[in-house]
Amino acid sequence: MWRAYASSAAIAVACTALGATPACALSNVPGGAIAPSSPRAGASEAGVLSAAAPGPTVARLSVPTTVLAGPPPRVLLRVDEPGATTVEVRVAITSVATRRLVLVVALGWVRTGRTTAVRWPADATLSPGVYHVSLSARDPHGASLLRRPHRSGVASLTVSAPSARPVPSVPSRAATPAIASEAGAPTPAQTVLDGAAFPVAGAHSFGGPENRFGAPREGHIHQGQDVLTAEGTPIVAPLAGTITYVAYQAAGAGYYLVEHTGVDLDFMFAHCEADTFAVSEGQAIGAGQTLCSAGQTGDATAPHLHFEIWIRGWQAAGGRPIDPLPYLEAWEH
Repeated sequence: MWRAYASSAAIAVACTALGATPACALSNVPGGAIAPSSPRAGASEAGVLSAAAPGPTVARLSVPTTVLAGPPPRVLLRVDEPGATTVEVRVAITSVATRRLVLVVALGWVRTGRTTAVRWPADATLSPGVYHVSLSARDPHGASLLRRPHRSGVASLTVSAPSARPVPSVPSRAATPAIASEAGAPTPAQTVLDGAAFPVAGAHSFGGPENRFGAPREGHIHQGQDVLTAEGTPIVAPLAGTITYVAYQAAGAGYYLVEHTGVDLDFMFAHCEADTFAVSEGQAIGAGQTLCSAGQTGDATAPHLHFEIWIRGWQAAGGRPIDPLPYLEAWEH
């Protein structure tokens, strides 16, 4: 599968070097012959051949600026063209350092005017480095993508390696301090001894200062810790407990859950991917049980888990949030 993608892309590069149009590349790869007039190919031939039709243009190419090494990130695109209902689309990822194509995916005929998510091969991965993500398209009559200064169909992507963290020593239960660091809360070490699991089951990072507990927000402060990860990464319960809320907040947390644990901590998990809840309100769950998938619903600009820890009840009278990072760093190992 990988060689087939690379060879298709190599033909596209060769056509460009020869000064040929992108339609050259599309007509010289498997399945790339000029599409006949048909219902799936778009508007009627008379409508598409109108002299006023300018050809396909990039209306949207959404690519994260930075991701962790692993599966390719979520990429959203939209192509517009007056008079055409579908266009043939390909997306390529090129290494800036080597100028080599590392992945090409043919999306086939997609509808114009609609946002489409790229489906990468299940085994595709990206190593640390800088890449260009480029979009190419043509309409049913061979008109190729019109590239404009701010709508070129090319975006930069930096893939970084997960940061290495030293493995802390875990004290024995006998050595665990009797007094918690936060009044009314067990220490991170105590939760580790209770079998706590890290809530993000995949590659992740803790971001920068803006992702920390207490970071300023408009009208309030950040009450949790963000854990950056790829969209679709499983989110799991750190400790056993009961699900108390399963809800949605469009302008804030997006799809979120709240768990009351057996150690009297409440955990809040925000920005879950839509339609991925694996639990329901009132359900008893175990440590490590899948809750949802990481997403960017609500007020979020990139896929991540917003994770809060509360003592004396989440959003309850007398309850308050505490810094989750010491717990997350303890659970990470």
